[in-house]
Amino acid sequence: MRVLVTGGAGFLGSHLIDRLMAQGHEVLCLDNFYTGHKRNILNWVGHPYFELIRHDITEPIRLEVDQIYHLACPASPVHYQYNPVKTIKVNVMGTLNMLGLAKRVKARFLLASTSEVYGDPDVHPQTEDYRGNVNCIGTRSCYDEGKRVAETLAFDYHRQNNVDIRVMRIFNTYGPRMLENDGRVVSNFIVQALKGIPLTIYGDGSQTRSFCYASDLIEGMIRLMNGDHIGPVNIGNPGEYTILELAQTIQKMVNPDAKLVFKPLPQDDPKQRQPDITRAKQWLGWKPTISLQEGLKLTIDDFRTRLEAQKS
Repeated sequence: MRVLVTGGAGFLGSHLIDRLMAQGHEVLCLDNFYTGHKRNILNWVGHPYFELIRHDITEPIRLEVDQIYHLACPASPVHYQYNPVKTIKVNVMGTLNMLGLAKRVKARFLLASTSEVYGDPDVHPQTEDYRGNVNCIGTRSCYDEGKRVAETLAFDYHRQNNVDIRVMRIFNTYGPRMLENDGRVVSNFIVQALKGIPLTIYGDGSQTRSFCYASDLIEGMIRLMNGDHIGPVNIGNPGEYTILELAQTIQKMVNPDAKLVFKPLPQDDPKQRQPDITRAKQWLGWKPTISLQEGLKLTIDDFRTRLEAQKS
């Protein structure tokens, strides 16, 4: 198949491309390199089945493809809040452009949505029929409301134009190729520990998150795309950890002498996040297989290699 991956040079996009190339597909990678990086896809450049197109999806593009994985959007608060207007444009206009393309060429379309559509949830764990608790004028709304609108557009294109859609809601994901400066908790703690600076915990560290390793997530994504269910489907690891537990785990693994410092909690920071993955298990036969210890070790090794390369 000819498969388009928007945001293909990013953290998750590049892992997806690795899998698709290994399966023998022809892959088109679309990226404007706002948070993506060429080093993530360098090993495919020049491959006869791989094509890299530098393009901003807020502008239309004409391509012939069978499937579209729509991942393009900055996903960490540091990056999506840096230019919030651009973030909402990517989510609305970018998604419109990609759905328009899917409609024209009759491609199947997968939207990488997010657990952020649940906002700061008052239901725990979160099931797909929970409608969320989102502040539509908060500093995070360019992303979480943006993704809610993207889901609306996907379902409207499906109902009105018979576009074949899949919607997945991604919970916290980590692994090799995360940006060092992306401001997400796993990368923050690892970089701070490797550099020997104090690990920054926002709030008292009692807020919880669930961490899914990248390869597990990509497996769920490919199963959803090629299965019979539209979704939405939560894809994440139901193992729930407090931020303090995560900090202490990384501290032990990297630098037991690193200090922990506490800072005020940002606005609308969710107090708890845990996916209910009943649908993923039943519909896709999917559940995560990589433990936090195992995944963190692989992620720490990757960060260590990159930080050392920067020094030399």
